Amino acid sequence: MPADKQKLIIQAAEEVIAGKLMEHFPLHVWMTGSGTQSNMNVNEVISNRAIEMAGGELGSKKPIHPNDDVNMSQSSNDTFPTAMYIATAVELNKRLLPAVNMLHAELVKKSQEWQDIVKIGRTHMQDAVPLTLGQEFSGYAALLQKDINRLKFALNDVYELAIGGTAVGTGLNAPAGFAEKAAKHIAQITGLPFISAPNKFEVQGSHDAIVATSAAMKILATSLFKIANDIRLLSCGPRAGFHELLIPSNEPGSSIMPGKVNPTQCEAMAMVAAQVMGLDLANSIAGAAGYLEMNVYKPMLAFNIIQSIAMLSDSCVNFTKFLLQGTKPNKKKIDQYLHDSLMLVTALSPIIGYDKASQMAHYADDNDCSLEEANQHFKFLSPEAFKKAIDPYKMAKGGRE
Repeated sequence: MPADKQKLIIQAAEEVIAGKLMEHFPLHVWMTGSGTQSNMNVNEVISNRAIEMAGGELGSKKPIHPNDDVNMSQSSNDTFPTAMYIATAVELNKRLLPAVNMLHAELVKKSQEWQDIVKIGRTHMQDAVPLTLGQEFSGYAALLQKDINRLKFALNDVYELAIGGTAVGTGLNAPAGFAEKAAKHIAQITGLPFISAPNKFEVQGSHDAIVATSAAMKILATSLFKIANDIRLLSCGPRAGFHELLIPSNEPGSSIMPGKVNPTQCEAMAMVAAQVMGLDLANSIAGAAGYLEMNVYKPMLAFNIIQSIAMLSDSCVNFTKFLLQGTKPNKKKIDQYLHDSLMLVTALSPIIGYDKASQMAHYADDNDCSLEEANQHFKFLSPEAFKKAIDPYKMAKGGRE
């Protein structure tokens, strides 16, 4: 291609990238599954803008032809998936991963700050043995660390680009070395390790890289759903719920009930998580529809993956800033539940046996008394031995000193 044509195409393309010509892109997501209309839309806008810059007549295709020049060595079938993969990788690296890392860091911070606050655990929504609030939050942090690892692993396949495969993956009408050079330039521009896909038939006939990334985000969504709902449950109250966590009051919670504080960020995150899970199902169906040499669900895959990244990113940032950073433990309630819990009796099982420990717990529950009072009734242990055995902090450390 002559240098003057190159210059015109580059100048026009840079205007498109800068968003100066957005009014010339009227197409919606729901189009042909290859994204051909979008590709031709881009080719024609760049062609006509280049013609305009050269002083030519719009629509004349001279001196820049939309197919012969702008689309040279390319096909919708390799450029559209390449654009999908670039957008996914860039958004994941610049938006989602920093947002999840931000949330993860705050969870780690809370787990360290609260490592010595012993509370009652709960399984099956019933009282269980003690743990620390820090241990509970360390579990949330570990969930997110694994989610981060999965996202990074999924990116390895996203970095393999289809560009240069042209129509069906053979590279017809593209010069030798074009695929590798194009991928190298894209890597330099983005600062990400893009490469030419070693097998173009795989990345054009299927989009498992996008499906895997979507799956990693779905798993992240399940983690966020649990974290949000756990915090919502632990903060419920203030008089008729657990109320172990005090969450920030960002806005009035009710238009009719004065003074109400609602866990709005928890609910927002849960809704985002549910939406992402739904989009992942659509992506799985789309990924399975790669008939023969081309998957024909590309626009929907691109739309869903970018939407999921945007929603998860915003939700993680908002949850961290407007809820987690201002959340505090309610020591009074935590200590009350810990003192009243009958499951502390678990520490007595190795000493007096399961049956006697169970008998003591049932007696305390039936008579609305403490375990200590139940022990006084049965005299299974001396008062000194009972107090030594029932050590919530020691129990939270697995029974070890």
